[in-house]
Amino acid sequence: MLFSVATHYLWWMLALLLIAAEVMLPGYFMLWIGIAAAVTGLLMLLAPDLSMPLQAVAFVVLAFLSCAAYWYGLRPKLQRSEPGDAHLNRRGERLIGQRYVLIEAIVNGRGRARVGDGQWLVSGPDLPVGSTVEVIAVDGTTLKVRAA
Repeated sequence: MLFSVATHYLWWMLALLLIAAEVMLPGYFMLWIGIAAAVTGLLMLLAPDLSMPLQAVAFVVLAFLSCAAYWYGLRPKLQRSEPGDAHLNRRGERLIGQRYVLIEAIVNGRGRARVGDGQWLVSGPDLPVGSTVEVIAVDGTTLKVRAA
């Protein structure tokens, strides 16, 4: 009986070790297996007379369930991104296809357009101030545009 009373502590220590392994080697699986060990410890607290083979089976089942919950439930939600997130570090590419108004005429192929609360250099055919342009490409910090 003494061994079974302390068994839940052993499962919780295993849970802490697995979660610590996750911190050092991130990949999400050790976290979920650690959660399964913690739940197994809770199960042992509630049913202390559970035999070691049944504890092992419970742990394996809980580990599979927790990993499946992550893989099929949480992971797809974490991987979903908003339309612009694919170009997070390439902000200019997010602007392709968008339309903006010129705040400085395009003369000799160069001008400026209002983009949000800022301005971007634009290159394209000569157009007057106030013209609407569509971004067709990005070259560094310059938007290549055409008349919209």
